[in-house]
Amino acid sequence: MRVGVDLARVGELDRLLSRPWFRRYFFSPHELRQADTLAAPRAAEYLTGRFAAKEAVLKVLGHGLFEGVSPHEIELFRQDSGEPAIRLSGGARDAAERLGVASVTVSLAHKGADVVAVAIGVAR
Repeated sequence: MRVGVDLARVGELDRLLSRPWFRRYFFSPHELRQADTLAAPRAAEYLTGRFAAKEAVLKVLGHGLFEGVSPHEIELFRQDSGEPAIRLSGGARDAAERLGVASVTVSLAHKGADVVAVAIGVAR
């Protein structure tokens, strides 16, 4: 088992979120389409939560930012039950396979402007 945790604050990414290259690098097309359907304050909260979750998953995979796994290869989506789920592709999937990580589970919590994410990688 591998664990990753990250904490982010809504608003601290505003400058980066305004840059198209960062949005494309960090978020999947599906995540960006979802954010575009939300009002600006809710979109910032949504993307900050995904940022924290991706950072937590990168820690599970043993990678930091700009270290071989592109964050957009870690996609968060909601299952029919409403709980968040992770889909890995490309370098993220390869890193998980090298580590023997069969699946990654993530949990997000929001309180005020703070967002915490915990990711757990389960071995095969």
